[in-house]
Amino acid sequence: MSYADKASTALCVNTDIHRGNMHTLADLLIVLTLAVGVILACHRIKIPPIVGFLITGCLAGPHGLGLVKTSEDVTFLAELGVVLLLFSIGLEFSLSELVRIRRIVLLGGGLQVLITTAVVWALVTFAFRGGSFSLPMGFMLALSSTAIVLKTLQDRMELESAHGQMCLGILLFQDVAVVPMMLLIPLLGGSGENLSRAVGILALKSAGIFLFVFLTQRYVLPRVLHIVAATRSREVFLLTAVVFCFGVAWITSSAGLSLSLGAFLAGLVLSESEYSHQTLAQMLPFKDLFTSLFFVSVGMTLNLSFVAHHWVTVMSLTFLAVALKAVVCLLVVLVLGYPLRMAVHTGLILAQVGEFSFVLCTVCIAHGILVGDHVPLFLAVSTLTMMMTPFLIAAAPRAAERASRWPLPQKILLGFSSPSLKKEDQTLPPLTNHLVIVGYGPVGRNLARAAKSAGIPYAVVEMNPATVKQEKKKGEPIVFGDASEGTLLEHVSVKDAKVVCVSLADPATVRRITAAVRAVAPAVYLIVRTRFLSEVRKLTALGANEVIPEELETSIEIFARVLTKYLVPREEIEQLIARVRLDGYQSVEGEPIPAIQWCDILSDVPDMEVRSTRVTPGSLLAEKTIGELNLRKNWGVTVLAVRRDGQWRPNPGPDLRLKPGDVVILLGRTNDLIKLYPRLTAPTSAAKG
Repeated sequence: MSYADKASTALCVNTDIHRGNMHTLADLLIVLTLAVGVILACHRIKIPPIVGFLITGCLAGPHGLGLVKTSEDVTFLAELGVVLLLFSIGLEFSLSELVRIRRIVLLGGGLQVLITTAVVWALVTFAFRGGSFSLPMGFMLALSSTAIVLKTLQDRMELESAHGQMCLGILLFQDVAVVPMMLLIPLLGGSGENLSRAVGILALKSAGIFLFVFLTQRYVLPRVLHIVAATRSREVFLLTAVVFCFGVAWITSSAGLSLSLGAFLAGLVLSESEYSHQTLAQMLPFKDLFTSLFFVSVGMTLNLSFVAHHWVTVMSLTFLAVALKAVVCLLVVLVLGYPLRMAVHTGLILAQVGEFSFVLCTVCIAHGILVGDHVPLFLAVSTLTMMMTPFLIAAAPRAAERASRWPLPQKILLGFSSPSLKKEDQTLPPLTNHLVIVGYGPVGRNLARAAKSAGIPYAVVEMNPATVKQEKKKGEPIVFGDASEGTLLEHVSVKDAKVVCVSLADPATVRRITAAVRAVAPAVYLIVRTRFLSEVRKLTALGANEVIPEELETSIEIFARVLTKYLVPREEIEQLIARVRLDGYQSVEGEPIPAIQWCDILSDVPDMEVRSTRVTPGSLLAEKTIGELNLRKNWGVTVLAVRRDGQWRPNPGPDLRLKPGDVVILLGRTNDLIKLYPRLTAPTSAAKG
């Protein structure tokens, strides 16, 4: 071939590549432009953004308006979105957290996959009188959407809640379970290698991957990140993080495991370093963009024409799939020992079909297991269940609340299979004037440690049965249960408590517990933690005495440390803190953060009391100065404050002359006040007599 021919061939190749790139760019431009319009419209009618992205895919895809002829290019970018989503979740997680929820991952996830697969297999076999697709259909319906569920829970700030951790644990097991499912499907189609050999090879590969990841995290990654961070280059740091994320994902995918599992492992390893927060901050924009494309690509699989012609079958199977998955998850959570409220909440969150079901569907099609109308039917049902997910998650708290009021046995309502529910395990010593801590996370643990060191009696209420069992062995006064249940609050003697502190982070749960505590114990002092200033007004209205918003308190702690580094005097910092707190709490409550009350102090001082009296004409107090009355010497009583014409005069001096109509606040022993009071209200002549 001559030089001219080679040049001509190269030019043609480059032209084809250019046209292909322009075609991909045009598809992306169409999808993103349409997505902007659809999301804005959804925002106006209060439809979640995820549903908007799914609708965008339906409209733009080959089965909709046909604006995008093929979804392959978008699907590739969508897979990157799932990888980055799982990578960011791994960054926000930690190995210690994974160990803590291992029971949920192994037992909860295992039971959910096994039971769902078995039930679907039995139903499909009965309906179609056998068929090689019965078991693969069970596999596909057993999986839930990691991308949609975790994205929605992150947006709602519920990933750290009890039901959020339950969902995360079950989803992690499902992602791992995809691998043996993919090995079994070819065998069911009459092809594939020996199963035991394939499983053995996969086990060796998996062991090698985990060993590689462990050694990298222990010996290689810290040194590399230190060198990269020393360059102070954001670009180099970001590239290093991306290389590690995609590298581990590629290795796990090459070994037969899923991309998302590798990405999660990469994030989990990086989370143990001091660079995790910086990595997360730089990854977020890319994660959000590519994850949005994932939802668009899912919407493109929905064949609107098929749905229109078979809408009764499609809708019936959609609701059947949602109900089946919700019930199975509900039963699994109950078996793990959690209350019915949490079981209903988790069941509704995990009631959709997952993105990895599409991968299994592709394998089934390739091996001739899923053919004909079964393919668009499955894709339609799966996509519609995903569209329902944001609405189900939004409705889950109300549904869980209603379920908790069903007339069912207490063992079901409160959790029946936990060893911590045994009567001897729930017994607490008699308590009075004590502290009740709701939640035994980092905040609750530190509070319990402080109470123990100060000699304050306390009791802890925790929803995780494994945590309760473990801490019970250490001698902690902890009980299992839902703190919004009146019977449980009575069990920890909340009526006799001095303070109740709710240390949980989930807003809906905190509001429910606040209302329950105030209903059972109207006089107890209730301190509540929340993440947002916007929650302060709601919690105060429900009866909280103090609400600690992390947004405000974190900002105060940050600027206090900054000013300290600039050698600003401590008294000036304290004044600024008081002013910021006052402004911050007034903006949401209309009044400043409550100060310590006299009743709080006197509850710990026996036989002391604060009383008020109004000065009447002709009484012992009228027209006398405080010095002339000499109440402290004569009666052992101190004047704390005087209110005149609506204005308080705290700690008045001896020259203040009391006038009729003044309100005087007195502090003294109860017996002294009882003796003095008749003389204060009687005319002067009677008082002298």
